[in-house]
Amino acid sequence: MTDLSRVPGTELLRLDHQVCFSLHAASRAFGGVYRGALKELGLTYPQYLVMLVLWEHGELPVKQIGEHLRLDSGTLSPLLKRLEATGYVRRARSAEDERSVTVALTAAGTALRERAVCVPQRIIEATDLSLDEAVALQSLLARVTASLDAAALQG
Repeated sequence: MTDLSRVPGTELLRLDHQVCFSLHAASRAFGGVYRGALKELGLTYPQYLVMLVLWEHGELPVKQIGEHLRLDSGTLSPLLKRLEATGYVRRARSAEDERSVTVALTAAGTALRERAVCVPQRIIEATDLSLDEAVALQSLLARVTASLDAAALQG
């Protein structure tokens, strides 16, 4: 690891030296590729993420979907409303707790999964990474996320 105290402060302030900006730029680039890949499915990227969670876990309370995606209910509610309008999900108040809303796939939402199978492959191909490189990058990003979460808790 480089000793940051030996790097001139002005160098540390260069935009191209910011890891966070590199991640931001990569995220925006991913967004552009996902827009094209998801257009034929009629989904936005955030809607696609919700569908991934539901395809993987089945019916869930909104709160749990938010935990999986690191989104609050204020952000999720409009997404879920649009997905419900497309006929891919249905929302219902929990019978056990009326404050809780559960989300389930409809038959159309379940069927959409088959059409979405090609999306991850298209994205990996667009990165020009080998499968091993993509897996290594994902592992490294998970480690970075965990470290940043821990640092944020320490305040």
